[in-house]
Amino acid sequence: MAAASVQGPSESNDRILRSEPTERILRSEPTERILRSEPTERILRIQGGQRLDGRVRISGAKNAALKALAASLLTDEEVVLNNVPMIADVLSMAELLREFGAEVEVDRANERVRVQTRQVARTDAPPSLFKATRASVVVTGPMLARAGEISFALPGGDQIGKRPIDMHLKGFARMGTEVERGEDVVHARVKRLHGARIYMDYPSHTGTEALMMAATRAAGTTTIMNASYEPEIVWLGNMLNRMGARISGLGTPFITIEGVERLRGVSEIVLPDRLEAATFAVAAVITGGQITLEDVTGVHLVPIAEKLAEAGAEVWRQDNRMLIKAGSELRAVDIQTLPYPGFPTDSQSTFMPLLTQATGVSRVHERVYEDRLRYTDELLKMGADIRVQAFGENREVLATSAEVHGPTPLTGARVRSLDIRSAVGVVLAGLVAEGETQITDVHHIDRGYQDFVGKLAAVGADIVDTDPPA
Repeated sequence: MAAASVQGPSESNDRILRSEPTERILRSEPTERILRSEPTERILRIQGGQRLDGRVRISGAKNAALKALAASLLTDEEVVLNNVPMIADVLSMAELLREFGAEVEVDRANERVRVQTRQVARTDAPPSLFKATRASVVVTGPMLARAGEISFALPGGDQIGKRPIDMHLKGFARMGTEVERGEDVVHARVKRLHGARIYMDYPSHTGTEALMMAATRAAGTTTIMNASYEPEIVWLGNMLNRMGARISGLGTPFITIEGVERLRGVSEIVLPDRLEAATFAVAAVITGGQITLEDVTGVHLVPIAEKLAEAGAEVWRQDNRMLIKAGSELRAVDIQTLPYPGFPTDSQSTFMPLLTQATGVSRVHERVYEDRLRYTDELLKMGADIRVQAFGENREVLATSAEVHGPTPLTGARVRSLDIRSAVGVVLAGLVAEGETQITDVHHIDRGYQDFVGKLAAVGADIVDTDPPA
C-alpha cells in the first residue's frame, strides 16, 4: 500500500465491495431479543492495554440502509438491498414495514433484505416500533406519497438533545398536507402531494430525506433549499433515480425533484458506514496500533483522517482500503462538529477518548446537538480531565463545548452507555484504561454496530460480552 497524505474530495474513490448474489433467502428470525436487550443483565468487560493490529471489514451504513428500507414503500415492486448491517435498528425498521403491509425477508448470512409492499395495509404506525429508532420518522414521506395518510407517535432514538420534526411537518404542509399534532401523536393526510418550494431552517438529515422521498411522487416540481448533502443522502437520491425518480442537485444544498406517477423496484448495494470506519480508525490510534479498514469510501472519511493526521497518526489510502497507524506522539487538536463535509457530530464522542491521551489542551465544540456532551460524566469516572462548558438550570444542563486536558491516565470503572455513539466512546476509553472497565446498557451498541465486540476481539482487544444477542 503506497504511503500518501490524506487526499481531498476531488479524488474519485467510490468503489464498493459487491457481494455475489445468491438465491438463498431466509425469513427474518424473531427480533424481540435484540430489540429488548436487558441492560441490567448484560455487561461488556474490557481489560485495557492491548495494542490493536489487523484488518476490519466495514459494514453497510446504518443511516443509508434505514432510509432505503423506508423508500421501499414508494413502490409495489420488489426492492433488494445488499450489504445491509444486521443491527437492531434495521430489524426494528423491518418490523415496522411489515406492520404497514410489506413482505420483508432478511438474509442475515448474506446481509441482504428483500422488501415488497404490494398494498399498504394500515397507515397508523405502532408506537412501540415507531419510537424504537429516530430514523422511523422518514417513513412519513413515502407513506404520504403512497397512501396519502399516516398517524405516528413522536419518534424515539438517542437522547442527545432536541431533534424536532417541525421541518418535516412544515415541508409536508407546503406540499398540501393537512397536519394535526397532538401532545405525542401526529396525524397527516393529503389527497395528493403537490410540488413546492421548501426552505429548511437547518440542513436536517432526516428532514431532507423524508421530503425528498415524498416529492418523488408528488404532482409537479419540488425544490428543497438548504438541504443536507451527507453522503447517505446522495446515495439515497441516486437509488431513487434508479427507481425512476427525477432528482437533480444531489450533493448540493439545492435539490430539485420532478414528481412521477410511479416508481419501480431496484437492487442496490448499501454504501460503507463512515461512522463505523471512524470508530475503528480511532481504536487503532488510541491503542498505539494499526488497523486496515476494508470496504470504505475514503473521500467520506476526510474530516476524520485529517484530524487523526493532525493529532500525529499516519494515514494511507488505496482503492477501498485505508491503513490507520498510530504515530510516535499524540497531539491535542480542536474539533468543531458541523453538517457534512464538516466533522461529523456522530464521531465527536468517538474522538473524545483519544483526546484524553493527547498532549496539550484540546477543545471540542458541538454545533449540531446541544446536549451531546452529557456522556463525558462517564469518562470523568475513569479519570479523564474534561472541563465542560454548559448552560441551563439545576442538573438539566445543555453542554456545547469542552476542554480536554491530556494526556491523562485512565482507570477501569463501571460506566454506562447513554446512546449509540457514546457507547462506543466508553469502549474506546476502556481499551486504554488500566484494569477492567465494565460497561452497562450495551443494547445501544446493537442499534448501530454489527458484531462490534467480535470485530474488536479479532484485532486484539480483550473484550467480552456477557450476554451477546443471538
